[in-house]
Amino acid sequence: MRIQFKTEGGIAYFPGLAQPVTFESDQLTPGDAAELKRLVDAVRFFDLPKQVGAPPRGAADYQTYTVIIEEGGRSHTVHMTDFIKETEIKHLLNFLKEKSRKFRGGTP
Repeated sequence: MRIQFKTEGGIAYFPGLAQPVTFESDQLTPGDAAELKRLVDAVRFFDLPKQVGAPPRGAADYQTYTVIIEEGGRSHTVHMTDFIKETEIKHLLNFLKEKSRKFRGGTP
């Protein structure tokens, strides 16, 4: 499974540091790869709409995330915000945030 994760916006947004992070699930530890698969399946990622989590009217300084997952010949892109209500989607987003920081820092 290939993941591309991009963060934009927020108070401390630096475009140079917001480059997308791309990694393969086989670059993760076996436990993390299994957790990623579980989270993707739990949220039925390939069935999600293109936009998840709408900001309330007047919201400012929030982050947006673009998640692209490719697996088994299919690809799906979902745009998310900090305003997600679904617990499992929040768990997936938090997992991807953590892993993207590690890959950006050079340590998977």
